[in-house]
Amino acid sequence: MRQSLALITLLVRDYDEAIGFYVGQLGFGLVEDTALSPDKRWVVVAPPGGPGAQLLLAKASDQRQAARIGDQTGGRVALFLRTTDFAADHARMTAAGVRFREPPRHEPYGVVAVFEDLYGNAWDLLQLKASL
Repeated sequence: MRQSLALITLLVRDYDEAIGFYVGQLGFGLVEDTALSPDKRWVVVAPPGGPGAQLLLAKASDQRQAARIGDQTGGRVALFLRTTDFAADHARMTAAGVRFREPPRHEPYGVVAVFEDLYGNAWDLLQLKASL
């Protein structure tokens, strides 16, 4: 049997502002945007360049969910965006207004920098040493 993660849910305030960030600033592709009801949509985005998990952008439906937007992991890095060209992606994302919490740093496993999405969720932009 073969299994893989297909979708990861990320709570958002608004579908269109989230699409604007993930597609417009991070450079993800819009995989699907389907209306399910007047207030609910199935919105999936994914980074370019290959297989891997996609993000389901889920609009918070109540106060409990809304309280978790931007802090789904208690401040820890939640998601890891792996790249094969850290310098180019870092420069493109910085130019697009993505906020990095730190300058790039070299670790035994590769080069990494923590950035925030539009809600404050922490992400790693990461190039593994094997692809440097």
